[in-house]
Amino acid sequence: MVYTGCMKTISLDVRERILRSYDQPGRTRAEVAQWFGVSLGMVKKLLQQRRQLGEIAPLHHRAGRKPMITAAHRAQFRVLLAKRCDLTLGELRAATGLRCSLPAICYVLTDMGLTYKKRLSGRVNRTDRTSLPPEPFGKPRAAHGT
Repeated sequence: MVYTGCMKTISLDVRERILRSYDQPGRTRAEVAQWFGVSLGMVKKLLQQRRQLGEIAPLHHRAGRKPMITAAHRAQFRVLLAKRCDLTLGELRAATGLRCSLPAICYVLTDMGLTYKKRLSGRVNRTDRTSLPPEPFGKPRAAHGT
């Protein structure tokens, strides 16, 4: 078997045939792996998965990094922000004991629908006109300073 650099999920049918072949008397894991063109580790993984879980289907939902901010942390964020809505991200991180980046907390708050706008009841910024108002059609505009 030629290694192509990308790992593909082995179909359920092939997984079943690998295990049926191994279950025959006198077959070793290495022989089965070579026969089906898979790694010895794959055969070991299938045997372990069958023994521990009782099934051999792919486990895609278990792949990847586990989230650092759990549902309990989310609930804690809600309680903390209900008590004091002007907490900074750093204060939230310290209060929950998390060891994650501040943007990670910001992403979670956004996902929860909580905005992080500081000025909720403060003064509105003063805005001034930046250009002259339009003149009526056909009337020339007066120059500044004349």
